[in-house]
Amino acid sequence: MEKSCTLLIHFDKGSPAIANEIKEALEGNDVPLKIDAMKKAIMLLLNIIEKTDAKGRVLPEMILICQNLRNNLQHPNEYIRGVTLRFLCHLNETEIIEPLIPSVLQNLEHRHPVIRRNAILAVMSIYKLPQGEQLLVDAPEMIEKVLSTEQDPSAKRNAFLMLFTCAHDRAINYLLTHVDRVSEWGELLQMVVLELIRKVCRTNRGEKGKYIKIIISLLNAPSTAVIYECAGTLVSLSSAPTAIKAAANTYCQLLLSQSDNNVKLIVLDRLNELKTSHRDIMVDLIMDVLRALSSPNLDIQRKTLDIVLELITPQNINEVVLTLKKEVMKTQSGELEKNGEYRQMLIQAIHSCAIKFPEVASTVVHLLMDFLGDSNVASAIDVVVFVREIIETNPKLRASIITRLLDTVYQIRAARVCSCALWIIGEYCLSLSEVESAVATIKQCLGELPFYSVSEEAEGTDASKKTPQSNSITVSSRRPAVLADGTYATQSAASETAFSPPTTVQGSLASGNIRSLLLTGDFFLAAVVACTLTKLVLRLEEVQPSKVEVNKATTQALLIFVSMLQLGQSHALPHPIDNDSYDRIVLCIRLLCNTGAEIRKIWLQSCRQSFVKMLTEKQLQETEELKAKAQVSHAQPDDLIDFYHLKSRKGMSQLELEDEVQDDLKRSTGEFVKDADDANKLNRILQLTGFSDPVYAEAYVTVHHYDIVLDITVINRTKETLQNLCLELATMGDLKLVERPQNYTLAPESSKQIKANIKVSSTETGVIFGNITYETSNVLERTVVVLNDIHIDIMDYISPAVCTDTAFRTMWAEFEWENKVAVNTVIQNEKEFLDHIIKSTNMKCLTAPSALDGECGFLAANLYAKSVFGEDALVNVSVEKQTDGKLSGYIRIRSKTQGIALSLGDKITLKQKGGS
Repeated sequence: MEKSCTLLIHFDKGSPAIANEIKEALEGNDVPLKIDAMKKAIMLLLNIIEKTDAKGRVLPEMILICQNLRNNLQHPNEYIRGVTLRFLCHLNETEIIEPLIPSVLQNLEHRHPVIRRNAILAVMSIYKLPQGEQLLVDAPEMIEKVLSTEQDPSAKRNAFLMLFTCAHDRAINYLLTHVDRVSEWGELLQMVVLELIRKVCRTNRGEKGKYIKIIISLLNAPSTAVIYECAGTLVSLSSAPTAIKAAANTYCQLLLSQSDNNVKLIVLDRLNELKTSHRDIMVDLIMDVLRALSSPNLDIQRKTLDIVLELITPQNINEVVLTLKKEVMKTQSGELEKNGEYRQMLIQAIHSCAIKFPEVASTVVHLLMDFLGDSNVASAIDVVVFVREIIETNPKLRASIITRLLDTVYQIRAARVCSCALWIIGEYCLSLSEVESAVATIKQCLGELPFYSVSEEAEGTDASKKTPQSNSITVSSRRPAVLADGTYATQSAASETAFSPPTTVQGSLASGNIRSLLLTGDFFLAAVVACTLTKLVLRLEEVQPSKVEVNKATTQALLIFVSMLQLGQSHALPHPIDNDSYDRIVLCIRLLCNTGAEIRKIWLQSCRQSFVKMLTEKQLQETEELKAKAQVSHAQPDDLIDFYHLKSRKGMSQLELEDEVQDDLKRSTGEFVKDADDANKLNRILQLTGFSDPVYAEAYVTVHHYDIVLDITVINRTKETLQNLCLELATMGDLKLVERPQNYTLAPESSKQIKANIKVSSTETGVIFGNITYETSNVLERTVVVLNDIHIDIMDYISPAVCTDTAFRTMWAEFEWENKVAVNTVIQNEKEFLDHIIKSTNMKCLTAPSALDGECGFLAANLYAKSVFGEDALVNVSVEKQTDGKLSGYIRIRSKTQGIALSLGDKITLKQKGGS
């Protein structure tokens, strides 16, 4: 069994010779000798001596160790003295330490600061021992004298730390006596002072007024670490507007002055916390926060925009949008590597601003429409979605947006962007001039007709050579050609011979962009073109008095539809037209040939009404989320009322007066009420051993995002003293133990609280297992009690989150890890099953409630959550109700990491059957 090394003993007699032999062998060229020398060195290092016997008494040999340590404490070499003093900080045996105390105290006055600072730490560790106060009765007084005369910053810090830890009142007295000189102290000492202030104010909030003055004086310290700690301490102690504003200003200064990206991210987290609790104060600093966008790091830019978007008010919206516009224009320079992603974030931010404050839409919509043809498809999609929403919510901008969109549609190169733009054109081109311009624009983007034609001349010439399966075709198209001067021209592309394989050629760069996309086989876009032209022709019948013009437009539209169908059914493309697109285009042909009043109403009105309903539901959902965030617990009716105006305000500063007011407001709104219910804590207690075991153990598990703290209670249920009791833990998964186990002595029927810290590095279900070992005087061998496993639940690391449908689909396509879980449940209602899955997985349902309405026997919904490590978890639930009433289907989980996909799948498999 592995033993922890507490003291390394070397051989006094002959040790130099052994050391020289090992050194010479390791420096030589003989490999076997090197191996033997390394073995000797390892064996010497493993020569461990136990300090106590089986009954816990110090061995007689330790007298020699004490003499050796005393010699080292009086050694002329300062390094040896310092290392020995440092070593004494880790010893717990009183019998060993007591003879060394005089030597330790002598080192408090040594001329070298390294020895003095380690001697102070040794005195502190000795004083903290169970019998330390008897060993060093006057230690606090002694260290206080040292503190008053000490000049070395580190030694002074250690002395103050000793008083802070062991003699609290003396530390406070020293601080208040030298309150005017705190700003002149070193950085290390100032950090300990802030820690002392936090501890004092937590135990006695009534005295925080005099300490806050010290904190504010330290806000001008030269050390950035001290400034950061000051701001955090100020926020934790005071809710006065003056204090919060000072802390927020400090964070903003650090955000702009520090070049380290990690520091910026930490400071942004602190600002985000202030935004949640003190939004009114943060609103005034919104422009200072926005300056962080100058950082090229995407994570910093994303966090900055997230904070700013929740601080927008009618007073600052214009300034914010102007800054965002300038940032968007900077991305056009192309200097930065990730300009496309940054531009996409800016577009989404501007979109959010324009939805909240429609009056600013006119200042940004035309600028953003320049990016409809952006090479970054995600940015272009965000722009066209933004335009689609703005054109509905801002009727005054419709005419200008349509005009600009018709001028810009030639630049669009992405099919999804083009589809959305065509939908906007079909829905919002209302006047005669707009409809005619729209039809002309679409025709120009489609290019010359037909898309596909059969060469009759070749068919007649080479009919005898053709096989029954062969077709002689010509693809009439236009393709770009590069001239000598570097410009583009267009040339016809046709089959030179009857037997040349059919080829499709993209349209020119100046026109025919929709044609180019159609010739790649995108027939979904073809169906969108057909629907758009159908709507335009139907609307033209309403606004165009000339029947001749209407008939002409109808004929041209039908010719386009037929040409698209002809292309889709030809062999010119590797894939024929899909059935859905074919049916859609045929429906448009039938509609234009025979239009009824009811059909016209559906096509020209119902589609937009559905879009308006979708926007209304989206806005309602956002409002409900804001209301949920704003809900706070209220005070109880029998709570004590503290009348601020009846208090004595004599001698109180303005900051203390503000703090009193804020405290009263918090009490009245119930903000001081503890969120955690004591009854819920019982659910976190896990039994590790059985009731019949000689040692009973249970653990209270606390998850702090990146850390897991196990507060383990160990009870000796026997009548004997348990010696060398050790709690040994091991982990499975991405969990790591921070500390090595220690040995304890447990009296009969007594208990011991043991804490274990475990670091977490990823979102994955982990397991902690181990055992308790101990010795008794009656049994020579060590006794082992195996502990129950502790399973760390993935639910502690993920929380509900919201993302757009576009972002969800993009992540779904990119993430490589998928876990497919079959539905196996006794629940027979689809919505009830969905609610159960949402509750069990702690995820957010992105599918709108209206999309889940009705009873059709089918249900599909998307769920989303984020982990504390920033990882995304995507879930798609697809359920069908069978004829026997049971539910069938699949739950698919996708993530970037394998751990989330597997752990979440295991959780769903475990939870989906029951209703709990």
